[in-house]
Amino acid sequence: MNIAVVGTGYVGLVTGTCFAETGNHVICIDINKEKVKKMQSGVVPIYEPHLDGLFQRNTKSKRLTFSTDLKDAVDHSLVIFLALPTPPDEDGSADLSHILDAATELGKIIKEYKVIINKSTVPVGTAELVRKAIAKNCKTEFDVVSNPEFLREGFAVDDFMKPDRVVIGTSSERAKKVMEDLYKPFVRQGNPILFMDEKSSELTKYAANSFLATKISFMNEIANLCEKVGADVDKVRMGIGSDDRIGKRFLFAGIGYGGSCFPKDVQALAKSSEDNKYDFKILRSVMEVNKRQRELFLAKILKYFKNNLKGKHIALWGLAFKPDTDDIREAPALFLIEELLKAGAKISAYDPEAMANIKQQAGDTIIYGNDCYEILDGADALVICTEWAVFRTPDFDRMKKLMKSKLIFDGRNLYGKEEMKEQGFIYSSIGR
Repeated sequence: MNIAVVGTGYVGLVTGTCFAETGNHVICIDINKEKVKKMQSGVVPIYEPHLDGLFQRNTKSKRLTFSTDLKDAVDHSLVIFLALPTPPDEDGSADLSHILDAATELGKIIKEYKVIINKSTVPVGTAELVRKAIAKNCKTEFDVVSNPEFLREGFAVDDFMKPDRVVIGTSSERAKKVMEDLYKPFVRQGNPILFMDEKSSELTKYAANSFLATKISFMNEIANLCEKVGADVDKVRMGIGSDDRIGKRFLFAGIGYGGSCFPKDVQALAKSSEDNKYDFKILRSVMEVNKRQRELFLAKILKYFKNNLKGKHIALWGLAFKPDTDDIREAPALFLIEELLKAGAKISAYDPEAMANIKQQAGDTIIYGNDCYEILDGADALVICTEWAVFRTPDFDRMKKLMKSKLIFDGRNLYGKEEMKEQGFIYSSIGR
């Protein structure tokens, strides 16, 4: 099948590459000429495990190509995916301007039947808005389909190639057949393709992410209560996670969720509820808890130093919002860097993948290390913000020799309390 993917961000590039891997011919479109040029020369613009190999194989075979020419891509494709950003507006609603602008352009270009697919995370009713924007200038038949993505950063290729489910919103039998043929190679093991109406499909994505964010915030509340009553959140997690009605995933306490999805999707669903005159109380609490969690973690650091961080050297392990990605959007580390710098601390930091992105925001206000030990030299404290695997079994003896003070604030509960006591560290974690 011939496919065009409009937008080569995280979702668009993974989508296009994975569809090419199953034999389709995919043209990825972006207005950024420099970015397109780099991809044409074999440079993958994002870090995502296993993506580079698929990218190189499919560009070499010419099943995956890149262009800035929207008209040419649309003319040669039956299926057009819109994988464009929907950033939050100031009021929390999703900004649909990129999608609707693209839809307007498509309306001027389409000359024969096409299936236009919303891959971006969008509010309920967006499919109809896209349909109207295209129809203003289009005289031929077309269908608009909702097909939300459920890709976890760090596992996106696996999630796409072996999805738990594929959600497709369409009222058109013709479009349904196209989508069924398109996704058939990915569900050979029997995982379902769930067909539903467009509005239900759009709401499914927001509901899924908001529910997972709720689990995270709930466990952070439990962690805070554990500290008050002397319980251990890790033991509580195992106790409730073994109940298959609850499940083991998304029950780890920490310093809050971040990234490109959870913060904006929870916010957008809350705003959509407000617009429809429904007070979604749980979501307001989820957002409040998530914001407060990183503030409470900062308060622990400030309290230890008696609110005097001037001249103190704080080392940070982890800058990305989660491991196995270079994404720093809404990362708790950004908040901590800003607040620690305000308090007069000197910061050194290391992350296996995200340092280039942090440099674009923080510049030379912090020191960057080549490995996780280099930044510990003379540190008054280590703060752990991301649970990268490389941080899980460090050389504690080497750390003790490098650090000025044997002090760790662990925002991801990587180590056991007894182990840290035996190692001679002052160790502060979450909910234990």
